[in-house]
Amino acid sequence: MNSLIKPPDKSIDVVIPVYNAPELTKCCIDSVVANLGQSIRRIIIQDDASDMETREMLDGLPYDRLEIFHAEQNQGFGVSVNAAVNRSDAFYVLILNSDTEVSQDFLPLLCSAFEADPRLAVIIPAGNSYEKYDFNRYIVREGGYIQTHYLRGHAILVRRDAFQEVGGFDPSFGRGYYEDIDLGRRLDLCGWHYGVHPHAFIYHKGGASFGRERVILARRNRAFYLLRYPTARRNILLLSGNCSLVEFPSDFLDAIEVVCHEGGSVHWFTPELPSQLVCLQMYNHPLQLSSVIRVLLRGWKRADRRISEIWIMPGVPHILHSSLAFWAHLHSLKVLSPEEVIAQSCAVRMSPE
Repeated sequence: MNSLIKPPDKSIDVVIPVYNAPELTKCCIDSVVANLGQSIRRIIIQDDASDMETREMLDGLPYDRLEIFHAEQNQGFGVSVNAAVNRSDAFYVLILNSDTEVSQDFLPLLCSAFEADPRLAVIIPAGNSYEKYDFNRYIVREGGYIQTHYLRGHAILVRRDAFQEVGGFDPSFGRGYYEDIDLGRRLDLCGWHYGVHPHAFIYHKGGASFGRERVILARRNRAFYLLRYPTARRNILLLSGNCSLVEFPSDFLDAIEVVCHEGGSVHWFTPELPSQLVCLQMYNHPLQLSSVIRVLLRGWKRADRRISEIWIMPGVPHILHSSLAFWAHLHSLKVLSPEEVIAQSCAVRMSPE
């Protein structure tokens, strides 16, 4: 059997939560029908108490595989998706924001990733939301995907059993923002994998349903998320000479992966660009003072982006090492060697709960 053909017993339903934005919503639904029609069973629309223009548009759509449910009151993105997924009995559910647009049938490609990795719970099609990443520089996992530990939920193909195993989206996040990242944390804690497929593409406009409220909602839910997962604030500044991942001590590489698994990030500064990075929460920058300063300044407005520790490997110029040590002293940050990082990680693992 061709590995890019979806197994016949693993059906796919599409779930689209809708709140206003009728033109974008219609464009999304039209694109799903036109490009995914051969791979899906039905499209479940959960209208979250939209205005009359959006309701009439939805009720006037001519597609026979469309199932529309109108909520009496607005309950938010997470609750809407959960309700729609509960109506599905498909093996996979493709959850799409109503401001996405499909231009290709990427579902056979995504299903082949699930077939290759039985612990894969979610696969995300790449697109304009990931355009800043050079996917050629990341380790490709079995199934052709690149691992991420930061789940962006605007377009996800998910195993329905895994989604329901962890309770779906948490309604505590209200109307939206960070409920997808929270879902990723809970999947990760249960041993599930998720990632981005670099050869699948979807367009996402972003923020269409919330308008001016998006900043307030995002700020509120970010604080709530970080209160629940405080280790997601860990952002590591890692400096080294020219080396590759395979040259890292295994325990040191484990420490890097722990930071990423917990929702943090690692900013790796090297004289030359390394050929591989662990996952999408690992970033690479040139080993220059200006680049280091740029990353350090990211945290002035957002505490969750603030550098929390500095790890320095051999091969870093003395003047840069000394400058960072002075800066770290002023801001009460640890400056650790690989040996100290490993010792710290061992101490955390051995400490009682």
